[in-house]
Amino acid sequence: MVATLRKRTRALNPQMVIETGSESENDDVCCEECGSGHSPAELLLCDGCDKGYHLFCLRPILVNVPKGSWFGPCCTKQKKPKSFPLIQTKIVDFFRIQRNVETPEKLSQDNRKKRRRGSSLVVSKKRRKMLPYHPSEDPAVRLKQMASLATALTATGTEFSNKLTYRPGMVPREANCPDCEQGGMQVLSKEDFETLNLCKIMMERGECPPLMVVFDPQEGFTVEADKPIKDWTIITEYAGDVDYLKNRENDDGDSIMTLLSAADPSKSLVICPDKYGNIARYINGINNHTREGRKKQNLKCVRFDVNGESRVLLIANRDIPKGERLYYDYNAYENEYPTEHFV
Repeated sequence: MVATLRKRTRALNPQMVIETGSESENDDVCCEECGSGHSPAELLLCDGCDKGYHLFCLRPILVNVPKGSWFGPCCTKQKKPKSFPLIQTKIVDFFRIQRNVETPEKLSQDNRKKRRRGSSLVVSKKRRKMLPYHPSEDPAVRLKQMASLATALTATGTEFSNKLTYRPGMVPREANCPDCEQGGMQVLSKEDFETLNLCKIMMERGECPPLMVVFDPQEGFTVEADKPIKDWTIITEYAGDVDYLKNRENDDGDSIMTLLSAADPSKSLVICPDKYGNIARYINGINNHTREGRKKQNLKCVRFDVNGESRVLLIANRDIPKGERLYYDYNAYENEYPTEHFV
């Protein structure tokens, strides 16, 4: 992920102190949570009452300074998001579920098992094969899972999309060229592509990944496994609008994902799920500055060349038991995301 922490606060920052030679105007600005006035450039002032809050003391944490007016806990009462109606017709319409989607025979589980049995031990050691997720068998359970995602998407003003979108005025499809990746990009194998395609088809017909989106007062929206998930299972693809990184360097979005890290920075691309997105945007990152934080990681984020298009997959990197929350390392590539205050 990519994030640029800006210093747009009303508290004095160190440079202002140097220029004015005085701190007196900022002596009484302290964080309401920790009581400290340190890190003034990360100390937000509520536009309603002028009380201060550190970005990292807020719950959920704010990674970036928000644009426009901001009101702190003193002037707002954080409420649990209103649940999406647990009505099948509304869920079907929200996710545009297609009842007549059929799975190609070559993607059937029986065929996949046959291929695995026919593979030599040497080949299996060279490259592990990705696994499709296994949806919950009970339709009522799947309905609850999809309603939890619809609740989060509605609360954040996001329209569901399970693919990369190329909107006019942003990035043309041809700009997403894996050949531009600095150092090259691994190509998704034919068999893994079939597995990814199977996951897409299952989602289109309402067989969602076995995941629940829950709201946590400390972390905000977060995702947990609703049934055991095996190591190397495809969890989801990161979806959203594709844009140039240079256009988003001052964006306050907290879910921007690197799509293409080009040798020419002007060609680097990111995925922005603020308008269109899927469950990927609610999977949280680890605090990779601590050992305990790193131990929480159970997914990995990997960029692949998929038929000449760069795409980002979230894949289980170990067995995940039911009820465990999903986490991955936001800094797997650039080490630019400020995770030191993550819970």
